[in-house]
Amino acid sequence: MRNWPERRERHARIEIIPMIDVMMFLLVFFVLISINVLPALGLKVTPPSSAHPDKVVERTRVTIGIDRAGETYLDGKAVPLAELAERLRGLATEEKPLAVVISGDEGAGLQSLVSVLDALKAAKVASASIVTRPK
Repeated sequence: MRNWPERRERHARIEIIPMIDVMMFLLVFFVLISINVLPALGLKVTPPSSAHPDKVVERTRVTIGIDRAGETYLDGKAVPLAELAERLRGLATEEKPLAVVISGDEGAGLQSLVSVLDALKAAKVASASIVTRPK
């Protein structure tokens, strides 16, 4: 009877050198992206010209809050309604007009909102936004 040589079981080897190469490539790639060495692939355009372009005006953002009791708040600080127009006039300048956001409680009365809008008119604020939540 013939004896066949026994095959030795081959153990799997993990080649670490190619893994290090891949990790180094990824590291270099992300470093170059993070410091903007590789150019951004944005669309470069030249905007058309206009005879009378509008200037982009930077605005001073102000939040007026109305709580359930009808009290008014200017940027989180309680302000009597009688002083609101004067404070708004003090915040507005020619270079930076006001961008007013009105944030009111749903239980606040309509008269409180109308009073705040009257104060905005007295302060010569052209427009205001009202914060709502989706249904």
